[in-house]
Amino acid sequence: MKLNTSALAVLAALPLMSFVASAAPTAEDLQDRVFGSVFYEVYSPDSDKARSAEWQNVDNGNGRGLNIGYRINKEWAIRAEFARQDLDKATVGYDVKGNRAGVDLMYHIDSLPVYVVGGVKNFTTGRSASAANVGIGANFFVLDNLAIFAEANRYQGISQSFADTGLKVGLSYVFGSAPQAAPTPAPQPEAAPAPAPVIGDADQDGVTDDKDQCANTPITDKVDTVGCSIFTETSVRIDLNAQFDNDSSVVKPEYHADIEKLANFLKRFPNTDVEIAGHASNVGKPAYNMALSQRRSDAVADVLVTQYGIDRSRVKAVGYGVTKPRAAGNNAAAHAVNRRIEGHVTASVKEAVTR
Repeated sequence: MKLNTSALAVLAALPLMSFVASAAPTAEDLQDRVFGSVFYEVYSPDSDKARSAEWQNVDNGNGRGLNIGYRINKEWAIRAEFARQDLDKATVGYDVKGNRAGVDLMYHIDSLPVYVVGGVKNFTTGRSASAANVGIGANFFVLDNLAIFAEANRYQGISQSFADTGLKVGLSYVFGSAPQAAPTPAPQPEAAPAPAPVIGDADQDGVTDDKDQCANTPITDKVDTVGCSIFTETSVRIDLNAQFDNDSSVVKPEYHADIEKLANFLKRFPNTDVEIAGHASNVGKPAYNMALSQRRSDAVADVLVTQYGIDRSRVKAVGYGVTKPRAAGNNAAAHAVNRRIEGHVTASVKEAVTR
């Protein structure tokens, strides 16, 4: 294919455009704005079209058209295009006229005036056909809203096989105005520093109120760095021992006071439990003594539960028979000592450290 003199004039004009307008608007100024353009085009169809009667033997020619588009952001824009084409015939006869219409997606390269373009078009020049186009162009602003642009495209047939080229020059106008930056506020005079507040110590524990995490600490307590009482933890223990008559599981009245003390201890420390361990002397059969020791532990447990209100789940009654004697020997004194129950409870107590 060959270009006519109009195409050469377009190509010659492209280098001159780079010297136009030294103060172009920035990409930020152009985004979110509508633009429109008019252009003149030099168009060169595929050389096969000149030899094809189906294409009416179309040859080089020109066109005129317009675009309307929207700059989506700094990089991307979309536009619609319509062009009226007037192409020569390779054979003798009239010129071939038709239209080209379609849409393009444009990508602007950083801060350069250059963009790349791609889209789809429909042709009625010569015959109806569709094509995909890809090209490159440049905008050269002469005013904030007005630019000269040049663009070259290749059109690759979709519905028919062909490869055309086109060169455009034109004017593009950007509607509206660039967003104005908010004015920088004038610096305000620095306010005089406020006097430092006086911080008190309401509970008089030596820690000021802004750091005190425990208000109303007793004045007698020693406190830590955040005003909370310091505690020490000690262990307390209570023991219960009760003796039984020979072959008896009846709790003697003199041991009720000790059982009450154990009950009060359990109420004071509700997280504690107690095991009542029943024992027997080594007289008679072991199985009988095991059952006897269990009856003795059950008897004391019943007193704790029924008379002093201790929850049954906190009292464990276990009979050990003769397996854990307190006194050795097979005499009356040893037997008397071993006829017993035992109970032991230990709890932890936190006590404040005084000043």
